[in-house]
Amino acid sequence: MALSLPAIMKTTAARLSALYLLLFALCAVLLVLYMTSLSARMLTAQTQETINDEVLGLAQAYQRGGLPVLVRVVENRSRQPGANLYLIADANGQILTGNVQSLEPGVIETEGWTTEPFSYQRFGEGELDRLRSGATDQPAPKTGDGSNPQSTGEKGHNAIALVLRLPNQMIMLVGRDLGEPERFRAVISRALTLALGMMGLGGLLIWFFVGRAALKRIDSVSDASRRIMGGDLSGRLPVTGAGDEFDRLSENLNAMLARIAMLNEGLKQVSDNIAHDLKTPLTRLRNRAEATLAGRHKTEDYRQALESTIAESDQLIKTFNAILMISRLEAGYSSEQTGPVDLAATVSDVVELYEPVAEEAGVSLEATVPEAFTINGNRELIGQALSNIVDNAIKYSTDAAEAPKVRVALERAGSEIKLTVTDNGHGIPDHADRARATERFVRLEKSRSQPGSGLGLSLAKAIMTFHNGRLDLVPANPGLSVVMSFPLRDTH
Repeated sequence: MALSLPAIMKTTAARLSALYLLLFALCAVLLVLYMTSLSARMLTAQTQETINDEVLGLAQAYQRGGLPVLVRVVENRSRQPGANLYLIADANGQILTGNVQSLEPGVIETEGWTTEPFSYQRFGEGELDRLRSGATDQPAPKTGDGSNPQSTGEKGHNAIALVLRLPNQMIMLVGRDLGEPERFRAVISRALTLALGMMGLGGLLIWFFVGRAALKRIDSVSDASRRIMGGDLSGRLPVTGAGDEFDRLSENLNAMLARIAMLNEGLKQVSDNIAHDLKTPLTRLRNRAEATLAGRHKTEDYRQALESTIAESDQLIKTFNAILMISRLEAGYSSEQTGPVDLAATVSDVVELYEPVAEEAGVSLEATVPEAFTINGNRELIGQALSNIVDNAIKYSTDAAEAPKVRVALERAGSEIKLTVTDNGHGIPDHADRARATERFVRLEKSRSQPGSGLGLSLAKAIMTFHNGRLDLVPANPGLSVVMSFPLRDTH
């Protein structure tokens, strides 16, 4: 898959990221508009408060000395650097004093706050502009409403003002230039726009590069999946070690692939073992039947042949049942129900069942069960696993140099409950042989003089795996200990 923008946009993650980026951009625009509007309202309110303070001071001056004092105070304040707008005009709008040379028409006709910002020129600005432009014309006389047609709109400023009518019908205007608030608002607007633009660009770049990285990870997973589907079950999905969701997904899928590979290997082993180990008893059945039919025999001979055939068939049926049970357990599925199981009671039942067998074989069978241990499991499966292990221990302890003995012990060891079956036979000294002993149809006895199919320990291991436990073979010196470890809190 090409790592291009169209390819990235086809991914769900990229589409979600694009949606989030669009939402972020919309929120950013709304935030800029809101902050700009809020700044304008705050500056306007501050400006109006300043004008109200100026008007209050001028009103006090007017009350002290009337119009002469008011005019003197206005002239003094008009000459100060950075002064507000001051204007006193007669009833006809003719400007008498102040620092305003011209106004936008109609400003002083309405008493109160101006509804909209108006344009004006301060006193002397018109002449300065003409000198700069080389003009020699004299300034036109002020109009009746205080405006100057030649200068109005030329190099004008914007302001807001409060227009008042004095008791003698004269007009007073006190205002404030909006240049500084406008510049402040423009600075805020530019700063917010630049900051949010940089954030948006950064988000876009991060989204693009992260999308490319995610697409590379997906491509590597897809390539590995194609190799696995092509038959390479040893292949695994790549894990970078970052611990992110891709790594967690790859680890889970790798565990699933390992499980599938193990099941396939088990299926292959079953097929091979059936072909090799079950061929002998089937051949023996056929030869016995053929030998019985070949000559003339008594009725008792036929009966004996049929009984042997039935016994051999029963053993084959048991073998196939064990194979099916192992396959079901290793696949993680069983129709058997689980519930509370008293291991102490299970041990007592199995030991009681095998006491006659052990006595007949000349083996001492002992059990050490100090207390009751209850786990969540299946009593029949656990009993079957323990029976297989005890049966093996009795069979292979009969060749002990001293008195053959089998001991069954149940104890708690840390966070586990251990059920141990120990014999004093020859055991399995080789570590590799102990690892192979739990495989299907594996019989370490080379003479094959003991009965069995080599499925007992394999079935016990599958049962322990089903119960989230484990089966360990440990040298007992002499003999062998088979340890069934159950967790205290079974999570099955």
